Amino acid sequence: MRDAILFLFFCLPAYPLAAQVDTLKTFEPTTPYQLADTSRQTVFKSSVDPSWPLWEQRSYGYGLKADKTKIPLVIDAPLQVNSFLQLRTNSRMQRRWGYHFLEAYSVFDNISRFTMLMDKHIELGRPVAELYYFGNRYNTSEAGYNWVRIGSDVRGHSFLFSRDQAVFYGAVKLDNMLTLGNIGSSDLRSDKPSGGNGEHNTEEEVKFVRHKALESAGDGTIFYDKDRHLVVIKVDGVWMRLKVKKLPKGGSLSVIEP
Repeated sequence: MRDAILFLFFCLPAYPLAAQVDTLKTFEPTTPYQLADTSRQTVFKSSVDPSWPLWEQRSYGYGLKADKTKIPLVIDAPLQVNSFLQLRTNSRMQRRWGYHFLEAYSVFDNISRFTMLMDKHIELGRPVAELYYFGNRYNTSEAGYNWVRIGSDVRGHSFLFSRDQAVFYGAVKLDNMLTLGNIGSSDLRSDKPSGGNGEHNTEEEVKFVRHKALESAGDGTIFYDKDRHLVVIKVDGVWMRLKVKKLPKGGSLSVIEP
């Protein structure tokens, strides 16, 4: 399992994350949400109540402003619709931290939550929609996130994702290229950066995560060493270089040769 995690990690190029961060002001809404037409639509309303007792519980009040957020409506039954659900609003005050649009809480502690959100970050020049399973630690450290399984609900199968790891139990077939992590000494740091929770000083945090992965790398881990221009793989506990040579003229990549 560890080898699968590290292989996937080292297939990620060492992008300069700091250069990717942009401001959401670039993506200001051009079509504001139109409030419900009460003459044509049925509207269920709640109200703001800072004295609501459940605001004191972190799983309710964390990331919300009690003096501006309406208390939840409760439907004590399964909800079935014959169309689809939409979330539209002009106000971030009705979303946790201004971004969440779906939360589901663990039956075991009523604190751990599966979360879906959008527009919190811009990466690679575009807004991001995100999903994760937040543990009951309520912090953004690696240990603060549980696994999300995609593909089934069968133990030891399908594909698991967490903050800094992914485990693929199933076979993976690519219909395009695979790019190895392009990593050099400037992309690593051995000490955890100060003043960060994963969201601050992002580029240095990522360097630390890479260094940890290198330290715990198992056999089969592979990446491209950009300092030495080598493809490196770990075999029987030892880092080794892969022997490569140029393709002959007219070889399998002739379609991209001049």
